[in-house]
Amino acid sequence: MKANKPRKRPVFQVFLPGSKRHIMSRNAAIIVAAGCGSRIGSDMPKQYLPLGGIPVLRRATLAFTEHPGIASVTWVINFDDRDLYEESAGGLDLLPPVQGGVRRQDSVRLGLESLVELAPDKVLIHDAARPLVDADTITAVIAALDKATGAIAAVPVMDTLKRASDGYIENTLNRGGLWRAQTPQGFGFAEILEAHRAVTNSSELTDDAAVAEQAGLDVVLALGSENNLKITTQEDFHRAEKILMTDSATTTAGLRVGSGFDVHRFTDGDHITICGVAIPHDRGLAGHSDADVGMHALTDAILGALGESDIGQHFPPSDARWKDANSEIFLSHAARLVAERRGRINYVDITLICEAPKLAPHRTSMITRMGDILGIPSDRISIKATTTERLGFTGRGEGIAAQATATISLPS
Repeated sequence: MKANKPRKRPVFQVFLPGSKRHIMSRNAAIIVAAGCGSRIGSDMPKQYLPLGGIPVLRRATLAFTEHPGIASVTWVINFDDRDLYEESAGGLDLLPPVQGGVRRQDSVRLGLESLVELAPDKVLIHDAARPLVDADTITAVIAALDKATGAIAAVPVMDTLKRASDGYIENTLNRGGLWRAQTPQGFGFAEILEAHRAVTNSSELTDDAAVAEQAGLDVVLALGSENNLKITTQEDFHRAEKILMTDSATTTAGLRVGSGFDVHRFTDGDHITICGVAIPHDRGLAGHSDADVGMHALTDAILGALGESDIGQHFPPSDARWKDANSEIFLSHAARLVAERRGRINYVDITLICEAPKLAPHRTSMITRMGDILGIPSDRISIKATTTERLGFTGRGEGIAAQATATISLPS
């Protein structure tokens, strides 16, 4: 009987960010986003929740689409979330999405199979739940692949480790040589595809390095970042938001301020929509879209702070696509432009001007809805209503006006 060939033991080395900025143009990235994220406690899968005004999945992807060493990006998703995918992917240069599998390793294999015809040299596999990955980490993983078939982002274990049973400490573990694995994890494409095909019927493996280990591939460590955390719980979300706030405070050149103003006249109808909230009224508001005067004013304020002209330039009223459109589309677009420039919406203030209907009872609902769209907490949103003491067109009850101010920070 022929003896089994001994499996080659994986080799681990450490590569620092920027140690070798070796940029290759035939590298692909797969973002794994097919899970449901039930531990986050939300009805929406966590990868589509807004973080700093942009969906987690989109934020995780931007570092790859903007990296010169990545030629293509593929999302592996649950097609039941196709609407959320379409909303999150708008404007990104992505390959067609791939339906995920039951387990993470199944989803990765399906993503790899979708790239067979493209046949990239290397592939980086990243979890959508790590939205704060940075360019240095991606570069470090790519550089490390010059030395081995596989490379993963990782950080050394710094805490003292205890083994316990029933709450009682049994012993203290030696943390020397222990690392916390992160993503992205990069590999030679052909090698990791073969390795994943070989473990199709195996027990669950928690990351791609484990799949590579099963195949006897050499895997090296690339130094990651403590900020490259995985979002699993609400506490992780809060930590990620604090990191974004800190980064914004320490890397911005200063505040930008924009202002916006909008008016819409009354017409026939039985309700108006203001700041995303439908309010019963004996008339409606006339407009090409849904005539949400509050959202329109704020959209213009954010675009103004960015130096991006006004809402009419981005969504021309002559374009039939925006006929009766939900104004959330416009405001989400403005917030996304801020996020894609690595900026932060600091504070927004809206003043609504009309004689009727009474808007104050709906203020809390408005603030909640605007916070959901912008991805910022309610204490950074002000919405108030006033009258013009029956002066002017609003005083005569002919329509509603709104003015808004937005402060944002952009990186230097």
